[in-house]
Amino acid sequence: MLQQTSETVDRAVYPSLRDKRVIVTGGGSGIGEGLVEAFVAQGAKVGFIDINDGASEGVVARLGDADHAPIFRHCDVTDLDALSSTLADLEELLGGVDILVNNAGNDDRHTIDDVTPDYWAERLNVNLRHQFFAAKAVVPAMKRAGGGAILNFGSISWHLGLPDLVLYQTCKAAIEGLTRSLARDLGRAGIRVNAIVPGNVQTPRQEKWYTPEGEAEIVAGQCLDGRIQPSDVAALVLFLASDDARMCTGHEYWVDAGWR
Repeated sequence: MLQQTSETVDRAVYPSLRDKRVIVTGGGSGIGEGLVEAFVAQGAKVGFIDINDGASEGVVARLGDADHAPIFRHCDVTDLDALSSTLADLEELLGGVDILVNNAGNDDRHTIDDVTPDYWAERLNVNLRHQFFAAKAVVPAMKRAGGGAILNFGSISWHLGLPDLVLYQTCKAAIEGLTRSLARDLGRAGIRVNAIVPGNVQTPRQEKWYTPEGEAEIVAGQCLDGRIQPSDVAALVLFLASDDARMCTGHEYWVDAGWR
């Protein structure tokens, strides 16, 4: 099966991203790791949070020779006090915040019968609540800087109505409403807010859910051959974070190879 990686294409360079101060949630693996790598390659100053210390420290070590080595802080996004203090710490270390990428989430499968009130609350906390509070935390710094960009991660899943993801899909649908609301309320402060809607991205986590036959079905449902890579998602994120997208806000932007 065709795989397109960051080594197979020439990537755009955005001068406006150099030295920008970027925070990525869930940056230790998968799509998040690809985002950290992409912003670092642009010369941005990147701080990221994750709960996986080993993987995250590996990202820092791998990118340590960059002009601005990324900064990692352990943080569970469901703990709002920890989230607030960790974001404040990164803001101080970076000298401000220009770009927030709300990437963290968890797509564990679950049936309707699995859902209890406690599980409902936990799933909303890990997939939805923190996106609002992370955005709220960085808005003052963005206003002081004269503007910024917030990118919230949604999902193709709820548009397709995939099985065994009822709470995840509920959260991801709400994120698109959150994005439009924040874009309206923050636009006059020069803060742009958009949502990224990935298709099925080939990461180690996603591969645990799909057999080779299942992956082949995904590709057959796409308009394009090949599997979407984290670098493909990062390419869209870089554009929307850059000044080239200065008039883009309040919308969802898809990178799904036409799978819908």
